[in-house]
Amino acid sequence: MTKIYKVIQWATGSMGKTCLRAIIDHPQLELVGVYVYNPKKVGVDAGDIAHRDATGVLATNDIEEILKLAADVVFHTPQIRPPYTSHNEDICRLLSSGKNLISINGHSYPQYWGSDYCGKFEDACRTGNSTLMGGGLNPGFIADKIAAVACSVCLELKHIAITEVVECNVMQNYDYVFNSLGFGSAIDSIDPNDPNWPAAALLNGIYSEVVAGLVQRTGKTLQAVTTDHRVFPASKDISMAAGLIKKDTISHTNWRWHGMVDDQPLVTMSIHWIMEKSHLAEQNPNFWSVKVSGLPEVEVSIDLKVPAGHAYRTTAEQYGVAGSLINAIPQLVSSPTGLHQLQLPDSTFHQP
Repeated sequence: MTKIYKVIQWATGSMGKTCLRAIIDHPQLELVGVYVYNPKKVGVDAGDIAHRDATGVLATNDIEEILKLAADVVFHTPQIRPPYTSHNEDICRLLSSGKNLISINGHSYPQYWGSDYCGKFEDACRTGNSTLMGGGLNPGFIADKIAAVACSVCLELKHIAITEVVECNVMQNYDYVFNSLGFGSAIDSIDPNDPNWPAAALLNGIYSEVVAGLVQRTGKTLQAVTTDHRVFPASKDISMAAGLIKKDTISHTNWRWHGMVDDQPLVTMSIHWIMEKSHLAEQNPNFWSVKVSGLPEVEVSIDLKVPAGHAYRTTAEQYGVAGSLINAIPQLVSSPTGLHQLQLPDSTFHQP
């Protein structure tokens, strides 16, 4: 008999809405609940939110309603906002209520922060006999799967470099782009390595775990995760969806984390958030590149694209996040209680 998994979608922004559509469309998934932050969506049928037929599942912003639902999995996809710990209480309540949870905003290796931090998640998992896992694309795919597999063919391993390029000019939320992320700010007004800058504090929380988790998979002992973030000025006035970025203000942030082993970086995660390509080494880079220095050396480049003539505005990255979560469901549900590092997914779960 075909297994049917009951799923709750937590948040319905651009990423969450793509996941919601994927849940509704999948023959082995049953949508049982939707949590929303926007009060205008409360009481709206999930099908209307996802541009699908009516489902009979109405969106709510009452966590108590969600906690009462019987579900196998929660897709936790709220928009990332500082601090990194801002959703921890909700996550623990969901886990304690007996629901497995997969997050796209970190939680890929909570052990990095020590027993006091991850102990709260472990206690919640024990209470609910549930599992917490980080997933998505980054965290969740490029480091956790591709880079880990790439270095597995090396007899000697010296360094793993992961580079990601994200074009941010499609972002439409003014407050998020200009206030939260610092785009359009004076170049000398922000120290990206200041751990108290909210954007840095948030992303340091997410990606320190990613880097530490990859070091752990290599069998090495991590000394520390250090940062080497940089910002670059706009070469000209840039008009984008959220507003105007003036010349010489911040148009490009290069977030860089180093996983240090024996006083040398073993893992470097470099993420470029860009409004223009002027400061990139390559003008037409792929979305990701992985370069493993060792014996042998390994280089992998990966791009994500929607098919030619695709009729919808959903981006390849959004589809990729939804696919990553959907295909991880069997693994998540069958995993032992507690904290779980994502492995290669069950390829048999793809929607026909």
